[in-house]
Amino acid sequence: MFYGCFVHAQNEPKPRVIVTTDGEADDRASMVRFLLSSNEFEVEGIINSSSQFHWVGGQGWNAFHDVAWVKEYIGLYAQVYPNLCLHNPDFPSPSYLLSKWKVGNINGIGEDSLPTEGARLIAEVLLDSMDQRPVWIQAWGGCNTLSQALKMIEQNHPQRMRDVAAKMRLFLIWEQDETYQNYIRPHWEHYQIPTIISDQFDCMAYIWPRVLPDSIQSYFQTAWMQKNIVQNHGALCAAYETNKGAFNAEGDSPAFLHALPYGLRSTASPGYGGWGGRYVNVRNNVWMDPLPDSSYTYPEGQWGFSNSWSKQMEHDSAPEKVSIRTHYFKPIWRWLDAVQNDFAARADWCVSDYANANHPPIVRLKNTPIRQQAHAGASLTLDASLTTDPDGDELRFTWWDYREAGNYAGKALKTVEKATATVSIPDNAHPGDTFHFICEVSDRGEPSLTRYQRVIVTVVP
Repeated sequence: MFYGCFVHAQNEPKPRVIVTTDGEADDRASMVRFLLSSNEFEVEGIINSSSQFHWVGGQGWNAFHDVAWVKEYIGLYAQVYPNLCLHNPDFPSPSYLLSKWKVGNINGIGEDSLPTEGARLIAEVLLDSMDQRPVWIQAWGGCNTLSQALKMIEQNHPQRMRDVAAKMRLFLIWEQDETYQNYIRPHWEHYQIPTIISDQFDCMAYIWPRVLPDSIQSYFQTAWMQKNIVQNHGALCAAYETNKGAFNAEGDSPAFLHALPYGLRSTASPGYGGWGGRYVNVRNNVWMDPLPDSSYTYPEGQWGFSNSWSKQMEHDSAPEKVSIRTHYFKPIWRWLDAVQNDFAARADWCVSDYANANHPPIVRLKNTPIRQQAHAGASLTLDASLTTDPDGDELRFTWWDYREAGNYAGKALKTVEKATATVSIPDNAHPGDTFHFICEVSDRGEPSLTRYQRVIVTVVP
């Protein structure tokens, strides 16, 4: 059975991931992108779960989509799998993915009392003492199956709780049931588990036509989606659910976009920012979205649909309010042209041979440590001249100062559009200030693909 290698071309470890999903339409769309990105991960589990929106017994819009949809999508993936492997041999086999598909807690909103195959799988992965590498557990729906897994661990292996917590990384698309607040928070949060509870994701969900900037919207509209994803791209992409041909929703995709090892190293800290958004620490090791403005406050309890900032701002029309909303979603939408082009290239891999498809550049730095120290006023050389492109495409380089990720209070430093950049640390920078310099490299293939490296500079006395 093929499991793939452990290191990505950008020299980052492959993230281990577990997906839990309530099977909503946007989950199913996210699953298409996830499966086409699965060469970038070690997939440890794909688990049906429920949420406050969808559960067994729910009626109408709340009806639960039959769990077999996961198996069906893996079957569609199997049809394009041989062609995907022409482009990257790390794509996991369909049989391997099927072995990782389990049904979790689906009977009711927040039902976390019954042991299920999905909960057992999560517990087994977390309890495996032979592999201590972190595991990113993504809640595309509720947290109830994860909650049951953690209850099993607490009941049967209480002495292992600290070790288990050290492996866990959580990315929650809202809290879509009460189990995080009722069980996980009081029993596990004090172990300082890195936890992202996202609201920014909503700009990739159903409200995208109202909240994404005009400059980004073309990547989600009918013409682009039909040409690049849905039509003539094989069985899996043909199943991608649209809204009259246009993008419908992928509200859960930021949960795995965050973990993609493309050089941004966003899994090192939720505050770094990357394709899954950028977050700030609010308590323990729990991270949420930056405040839209001073009139908003962080929730005391469950963070979700009923008190979401996104939902409060969704219908704003006054220019000053629209500006606040646009800035609020910027940590995700600033990357979305690259995100969509990556999706389009992977759709091409389903049907094209290697010579007739595009592949991403490999960004390599020369004599440029990814972590550096410097004095105020120092001049630094940032060199990405060792970067290559597997297709021999011409490359465009941009070194830019990701001001929001650092903590220097002054203006962003000048952007340099060359492989090698010389930057000067401002004279008024203080010891402890940090600068995040992003090397962004895009090829001139079709579609244009972008990869990165991040250099963090800390000012010292």
